[in-house]
Amino acid sequence: MKRKSWISLLLCAFLVLTAAGCGSGQQGDQQGADQEAFSAGMVTDTGGINDESFNQTAWEGMKRLKEELGVDVKYLESKRDADYVPNLSRFAREGRDIIWGIGFKFENVIPQVAKQFGDAKFGIVDSNLGGNIPPNVVAVTFKEHEGSFLMGVIAGSMTKTDKVGFIGGISSPLIKKFEVGFRAGVKAANPDAEVKVAYAESFDDVAKGRSLAQNMYNNGVDVIYHAAGGVGKGLFNEVKTREKGKYWAIGVDMDQSSLAPDHTLSSMIKRVDVAVFEVTKQVKENKFQGGKEVELGLKDDGVGIAETTSKHVPEDVLKKVEEFKQKIIKGEIKVPSTEEEFKSFQ
Repeated sequence: MKRKSWISLLLCAFLVLTAAGCGSGQQGDQQGADQEAFSAGMVTDTGGINDESFNQTAWEGMKRLKEELGVDVKYLESKRDADYVPNLSRFAREGRDIIWGIGFKFENVIPQVAKQFGDAKFGIVDSNLGGNIPPNVVAVTFKEHEGSFLMGVIAGSMTKTDKVGFIGGISSPLIKKFEVGFRAGVKAANPDAEVKVAYAESFDDVAKGRSLAQNMYNNGVDVIYHAAGGVGKGLFNEVKTREKGKYWAIGVDMDQSSLAPDHTLSSMIKRVDVAVFEVTKQVKENKFQGGKEVELGLKDDGVGIAETTSKHVPEDVLKKVEEFKQKIIKGEIKVPSTEEEFKSFQ
């Protein structure tokens, strides 16, 4: 009997300790809930998180939010266009404080999801939604044509064949801005140079990117600039097989020189990371400005050239690039962003 009582007493003590432990855990969870971190979600387009382009750049901004401001960040990759709505909706149901759609391919679905989840806040990169921006959405766009103009100056100055190329992703007004700005820069630096243009009609077909680059190089082009997301990896795969110092590539969105260190002249930096960071920070500080477009250009340091440009581009060309940059900032040069504007560009 004593033994049974002793066992009962021990069991009771164990249950009391367990209950205390569980109570402590619940209290801790509640404290965690009370101090729940501000959260942000990011949905990629079909290029994926490691596209070495704008999705990856945007994620760098998200990681900075976590490191500097303690924001709880998470991403969802879209394998196909049909994933956009479910992915955005999932984050909205989770109650994330702001949800980002990266790329203009979200322009048809962001308004739809924003209407469905009126209490949620959304951000879209690379589209102003035709000017019809819902009150719970902020649209971030860039003056890609200005940064691309500088890439054109570099290409036009560095070409030895007077033939340069441009590879675009999906034909659209956005990618046209890159193309037209680049062509204007080439024209300004080297009126005798010819610009070959090709579109992959994809942002993730690496093989197509390599095929287009191969065709251009084989036909006398010696410098190619791309604005094609993951397709651009094909350009770098191809240029690496070519003679050093003779064939060049120019990257986009982030410094892509690591993809072909001996063959990359420059990259047009589009600071999606800075935009994502700053706008999300505003939301965290209760300064969200929904229903508006934020447009960033050379003057705002929203676009520019990679720091590694000086590795292969000589000082005299860099000086020329800086001169053109200052003229654009001062308004002395208006860089065209459409075909119509390019026709009258001088």
